[in-house]
Amino acid sequence: KMQFLLVAFDGTDPAAQDRRMKVRSEHLEKIAVLKKKGNFLLGGAILDDNEKMIGSMIVYEFPNRSALDKSLENEPYITGGVWQKIEIRPYRLAHIE
Repeated sequence: KMQFLLVAFDGTDPAAQDRRMKVRSEHLEKIAVLKKKGNFLLGGAILDDNEKMIGSMIVYEFPNRSALDKSLENEPYITGGVWQKIEIRPYRLAHIE
């Protein structure tokens, strides 16, 4: 299995926060399913200086990049237009004892 780091930033337009909140529960439900399957390792919201959510950071684990891409096809933050800038990189979680 491979790990991937996703860093995604929301739009900066006036409706950006509304888009996020509209699909947030659906996004969290999908993440819960991925966690149960072992595909979501860790993640959370990126905040601005006023603690407003402006993006997301997630570490996924999938057999390969195409499996991750397939999963992201129905990610509510993508289909709902929340994430406007997305970067995905191969990642290796450090195992510190």
